[in-house]
Amino acid sequence: MFDYTICNQADEKIYNKQCLALEKNIPDIKKGERLIDVDGSEVRTYLLQGSEISVHNDYYINAVYIKSEIELRQYF
Repeated sequence: MFDYTICNQADEKIYNKQCLALEKNIPDIKKGERLIDVDGSEVRTYLLQGSEISVHNDYYINAVYIKSEIELRQYF
């Protein structure tokens, strides 16, 4: 599992920009479900060649981060 910290504070604008960056820069990525927690935290899942990528805007941890089953640096 690969972890990428995007911002050390939860931020909806940065979260949305990160989701758009994945959709724009990774060919054949499939947008999945968007989940919203009671505290406003969000998670958007994606699939790429059978591997899951999730983008988190987490108010509990207070961060925007990505968890991915594959290395993403090759796309950026």
